[in-house]
Amino acid sequence: MADRVTIQDIADELGVSRNTVSKAINNTGILADATRERVLKKAVEMGYKQFSYVNLPALEKGGPILPATAKKEIALFTSNFIGNSHFASTMLDKFQRELSVFGYSFTMHRLPEHEIAQLQLPASYDRERTAGIICIEMFDREYCSMLCRLDTPLLFVDSPVYDRMPPLKADHLYMDNQSHIQQIVREMIRRGKTRIGFVGDISHCQSFFERFMAYQNAMYLAGLPCPAECCITEKGPGVKTPGYAAYRDYLAEKFSKMKQLPEVLLCANDFVAMDVLMVFRDLGIRVPKDVYLCGFDDSPESRVISPSLTTVHIHSQIMGVSAVQLLLSRIKEPSLNYRTVHTETSLIYRESTNG
Repeated sequence: MADRVTIQDIADELGVSRNTVSKAINNTGILADATRERVLKKAVEMGYKQFSYVNLPALEKGGPILPATAKKEIALFTSNFIGNSHFASTMLDKFQRELSVFGYSFTMHRLPEHEIAQLQLPASYDRERTAGIICIEMFDREYCSMLCRLDTPLLFVDSPVYDRMPPLKADHLYMDNQSHIQQIVREMIRRGKTRIGFVGDISHCQSFFERFMAYQNAMYLAGLPCPAECCITEKGPGVKTPGYAAYRDYLAEKFSKMKQLPEVLLCANDFVAMDVLMVFRDLGIRVPKDVYLCGFDDSPESRVISPSLTTVHIHSQIMGVSAVQLLLSRIKEPSLNYRTVHTETSLIYRESTNG
């Protein structure tokens, strides 16, 4: 009887496709764990014996279906060094510890510019061992689109900007980029500050874009204009990323040309705010006496610089837990609709806005 059982017989018995049964038996492609287990148990029940990877005695005894070649590795892709000042440092620590509980290992792959430009996967990446990919600081849209075509469960923590572009076919995790930006604007207006601007390259990533849109929406709802001369939303010609001397030179040029300074500047993150603070010192502009300054991220540096920085705190450990839940649920059930999750943030007032 066993010799006569075919993959099609199992498919007919379960009411699934032959391709689904083949994936389960041969451990190929993406298949939900529950579906794989149902197919394999039915195959054993019907007397099918041609398994290339399952521990058949354990399966026949009702044991868990854990093939020797099961993919149990999660790969991190990033384009930048994630130091202790980056919110993702704490997030990844929690992410890795949570993954280990479920028996997954964790590998990190930092991609240089030329690999991203050439759409190359890192040489250290093992597709056959990888159950899922998490991307942090991966903002090249073409490269991210390529990753979406790998047929591997994928999670983006932040992402390229969506403006007028279709969303990437993957799950996304962000911090709440809007609530507290809007709250800061309302509070500044309550204090009589109505000339409010924004600094940060809004094409850098989706989070920067969302923070700018939150600023614009808050000003609109308050019946106030968003003065274009108070907003520096590009990074300047030839500047690859903020945080370098060329970006500060660009900021200095823009501020020097302003006929009237804003009363409040919201910055896309703390490091942009610190660049602004350095430029202001060179220009003789005082914070908070002349201009209020706000950041985002609550980096360690934001607490020790002078003046200390009003900012938005990211709950990195909650992001780590959410990342695990999103990625493992995608591994377990690949057919889920794509999800976008925003985690809670907290507003912290400090010296840069007079507390």
